[in-house]
Amino acid sequence: MPSRLLPFRKDSIRPVSPTPVTITVNGEPTTGVAGQSLAGVILAGGTLGFRQTSVAGRPRGVFCGIGVCYDCLVEVNGQRDVRACQRRAAEGDVVRSQHDPLPAGPGEATPTQGGTAS
Repeated sequence: MPSRLLPFRKDSIRPVSPTPVTITVNGEPTTGVAGQSLAGVILAGGTLGFRQTSVAGRPRGVFCGIGVCYDCLVEVNGQRDVRACQRRAAEGDVVRSQHDPLPAGPGEATPTQGGTAS
C-alpha cells in the first residue's frame, strides 16, 4: 500500500515565512505576526491585563478567547469596545486599555447626563 505522506518539498500547506506587524499598545511598540489577533500580539508582548474592572480595579485580559466574555475590550485607533481576541492586528494599529468608571447611581449626575445629585 502506498504511503499518503507527501515529501516536505511537495506539501502545498507548509508554513511560509511570517510577516511581522508592529502595533502600539498603551504607547509601547509591540511586534507580532500578520494574521495574529490583537490579543495574541498583546499577550506575546507581555501584557496580561487589557482593562480593569469598574468595582475593584482588578485587571482583565483574555478569558474565553472567542469573543463571548468581553474581558478583552480595548480601544483600537479611537474605536472603543473592540474585542481584542476577535480583531486581527494590522500594521500601525494603536491600542489602548479601556477603563470605564461605574455608572452613576439614581439621582447622581454623570458628565454626559447633566442633572443634579440628590
